[in-house]
Amino acid sequence: MNINGITIEMEETPEVPHHSLWVEKWRPRNLDDFIGSPALRETAKIWIQNKDIPHLLLFSSPGTGKTSLGKMLTSLIPCDSLMINASDENKVDDIRNKVQDFCITMGMQPFKIMFLDEADRLTPDAQGVLRNLMETYSHSTRFILTCNYQEKITPAIKSRCQSFEVKPPSKAELMSHLVKILEKETVTFAPKDVAFIVASYYPDLRKMINFAQQSSLTGELKIAKANAADQDYREKLLELLKQPTKAGIFDEIRQVVADAAFSNYEEVYKYLFDHVNDYAGVKAPEVILYLAEAVFQSSMVFEREITFVATIHRILMVLK
Repeated sequence: MNINGITIEMEETPEVPHHSLWVEKWRPRNLDDFIGSPALRETAKIWIQNKDIPHLLLFSSPGTGKTSLGKMLTSLIPCDSLMINASDENKVDDIRNKVQDFCITMGMQPFKIMFLDEADRLTPDAQGVLRNLMETYSHSTRFILTCNYQEKITPAIKSRCQSFEVKPPSKAELMSHLVKILEKETVTFAPKDVAFIVASYYPDLRKMINFAQQSSLTGELKIAKANAADQDYREKLLELLKQPTKAGIFDEIRQVVADAAFSNYEEVYKYLFDHVNDYAGVKAPEVILYLAEAVFQSSMVFEREITFVATIHRILMVLK
């Protein structure tokens, strides 16, 4: 099959358990199904062959496969494992009560793997306790940490881990992967609609799959662009910034941010930087300074939406 000049070869894959959510049904269960990060995939094969891993810190933008890789390692390496989502359990007591208890208990396998997903949500005090546990129980327990923002992981934790960036696959690889899922789900589609989904949500494969399922309820992929929560929010933001003197413009932008509910602010800052001449004109240098300051501040704060909205207000003041 050919989409936008890209040849896609269909391959047979093992049957997977039934699951109503495509994003879980088609989550990779072995390294051959894991797309992107070829160097990391080869390294993971060695870990699996040796039945052992170091402490790991896996970082990247959302939806690029960090959690899938962590789950694969815990399932393919003989171990007792425990997974905790640090978005929900991120305080000192959570680490002491759950993680420490897991570390000190006798296991049935050669060693244990403690998987902390979204570890950048751990409080600084919780990371302090975790650091000690990683060192004290390293002979019996390995730790896998995933995060979107590695700068929020303390240097003491990083120094105890081998860090790997889970680089997103290319658009061609994601397009091929999405086509295979649609074929296996017996969904008919137009190549241009698959290309639209990939372009709208890149590099977040999870969003691509969810939106594809949402748009395929009748067995045919039908793109309702109005239903895509954030596929065009960046374009909307750009158009609004071109109207800095419009009455109520700041409230309109805040509404766009609220409706999109995006979390990757760095991606939006980069988009505003790439298109700065389109909306800032001769004021571009000053706007770039504000964007640079916002990127730095965003890495240091927990409520990044406040930093983003404040930056937009400063930009509007400049443009006026």
